[in-house]
Amino acid sequence: MLLRALAERISEVTYDALPAEAVDVAKQGILDTVGVTLAGATDETTAVVASVLRKTAAAGPALIFGASDHVDVLSAALINGTASHALDFDDCSNSLGGHPSAPILPALWAIAPGSSGKAFIAAYAAGVECETRFARAVNFHHYEKGWHPTATLGTFGSAAACGHLLRLNADQLATALALAASMASGIKANFGTMTKPFHVGHTARNGLLAALLAKEGMTANAGALEHPQGFFAVYNGAGTFKAERLLEHWGDPFDLVEPGIAFKRHPCCGSTHPAVDAMLHLRETHGLSPERVAKVESWTHPRRLQHTNRPNPQSGLDGKFSIQYVLARALMHGIVSMEHFSDAAVRDPATRALMTRVHSAPDPAAKSETNDHFYCRLKITTTAGETFEHFVDRPIGRDRDHPLPPGALEAKFRDCAKTVLDAEAVETVLARCNVLETLPDVADILNVIATGVKPPAVATRGRAYA
Repeated sequence: MLLRALAERISEVTYDALPAEAVDVAKQGILDTVGVTLAGATDETTAVVASVLRKTAAAGPALIFGASDHVDVLSAALINGTASHALDFDDCSNSLGGHPSAPILPALWAIAPGSSGKAFIAAYAAGVECETRFARAVNFHHYEKGWHPTATLGTFGSAAACGHLLRLNADQLATALALAASMASGIKANFGTMTKPFHVGHTARNGLLAALLAKEGMTANAGALEHPQGFFAVYNGAGTFKAERLLEHWGDPFDLVEPGIAFKRHPCCGSTHPAVDAMLHLRETHGLSPERVAKVESWTHPRRLQHTNRPNPQSGLDGKFSIQYVLARALMHGIVSMEHFSDAAVRDPATRALMTRVHSAPDPAAKSETNDHFYCRLKITTTAGETFEHFVDRPIGRDRDHPLPPGALEAKFRDCAKTVLDAEAVETVLARCNVLETLPDVADILNVIATGVKPPAVATRGRAYA
């Protein structure tokens, strides 16, 4: 059975066996996710979810990020999971075709008290490896069919990570993963609405629930993947998956090492980032301003354009998925900031007027079966008839060959965390995340977050991470 074999590999992941580079990237992913979760804690989407959950949540040990109160672990995983993706500022994965950390870490934090930093890192690494191996088995058909891999495949990652931290045996882990197969959900039709970040909260909660149920003796079909009516056949379809890839080269290398995690420079859909980077380059190189630009033309891979070709976004959330909108903002300001994604910002008349000059199209030379689909070719024609072009093969932060500049991740964390934490707490959380592997109990970080929450106030947002 595939799930039993997969569970054995998950169980074998230990901190001591992780390569140093995997540990370093894991710590970066954890720090980044804490930051964007804190920033997303006050978002309207999170507020809606929290309002509903607070009416039914029980008292418990799990901290709600951005607040000082605690609730039951499942409610916290759902609320914090939604917050982690509310701004679409969380990290990405080329393997997953989505966001690797947000489905996992809110669930792990809910059950983290009493766990060492080393155990936490190992559980996170096991979860990322699990979800990205699933992606190798089902993508890109899974993605292009309309599933949201962060949500569907992230459910397996959450279950694996939580099961690892709860020290489930291989049989219990296999059951947790089989349960996850019945709880995986999320469709791309809901991109650009509150439901997309809710996908991630739902995923974090479901993965944790699967692990907790398995620990208590719940049963499930160990053949839930390969069964004729199992996950592969139902979610993908015959001839559209390669089940053997689930186990091939497990941890050799770990996905955290190759291709690694993509850290976002801009608080919007990662599919728009190559275009934004190209615009920022041309703007700076040629001193461009909206008044000088007659036309902007963008060509990206159709896989990236299908959900980002939105010439008429209607809300801040919709704007995060509009390549036309983010290109207009990048040209206007030389930055794409969190403040640009309010409903009022998207309705700004000057921005909407500029968007009419932005045209986006699929790259006619694009190949379907390729991992090189995070690129953009941008052409700008000025009012004087000049033309400037720039090609971005991968956006800054997307992989090891295109890293964020030194210190940029820490600057992003500070900018995000300060929205809800006082200055001392921001620096303390940063310092402790940087030495996470030395902590005997990661609850130390949660305690600082809980006690460092400042009264609601208007925070300054919008730093550039370049």
